[in-house]
Amino acid sequence: MKIQLKRIVSLGICVMCFSAVGFAETRYVTDLLKLPLRTGPSTEYKILALIESGQQVEVVEPGENWSMVRLDNGKEGYVLNRYLVARPTSAVRLKELQSEHTVLKQQADALIEENDRFKEENKTFKTSLDSSEKARSKLDTDYNELKASAAEFLSLKKKYQEVSTRLAEQTKRANALDKELSGLEMNQYIKWFLAGSGVLLVGFIIGFSAKRGRRRPSLM
Repeated sequence: MKIQLKRIVSLGICVMCFSAVGFAETRYVTDLLKLPLRTGPSTEYKILALIESGQQVEVVEPGENWSMVRLDNGKEGYVLNRYLVARPTSAVRLKELQSEHTVLKQQADALIEENDRFKEENKTFKTSLDSSEKARSKLDTDYNELKASAAEFLSLKKKYQEVSTRLAEQTKRANALDKELSGLEMNQYIKWFLAGSGVLLVGFIIGFSAKRGRRRPSLM
């Protein structure tokens, strides 16, 4: 009988513990300077600690006017329900918002700095692009000029070759004409020589004949 009674008591304690865990929920101390944490559910009980406004506590055993709570350091006690709220207080929320604002401001500053860096890089890239465009335009101009010069050079080279070919032909013809003229002059000289020689020979013959004709009467 005693053993069964012990088992029932133990079971009851376990049920109470599980019930207390099941009822555990988060609450926040409302906007007060200090909230006393007492050893029992009444103002007559001893104060264990003073809870700061906005501090988070865990409700272990809720009650009608008083609830048993647990602090972050594990200390447990009773507080009045009217000073517990389900949401963070305005002071806590303000701190959270201030923290979020600080983080967002840091992110915004980082984004602004990165944007400025991108602008500077874009400016440098644009300057480099303009220089490249100018260099490319100059290369195009030089290429076109070189191309025109090359075309002009090829045209002049072709004309030079044509002139050289005609000059060679004319030189060849001139040499042929010189040879022909030299031949004609030689023939003319020969003709003149032969003509002169013929005239001398005829004169010699005539003179010789006339001399013989004068000799014959004197012999008779």
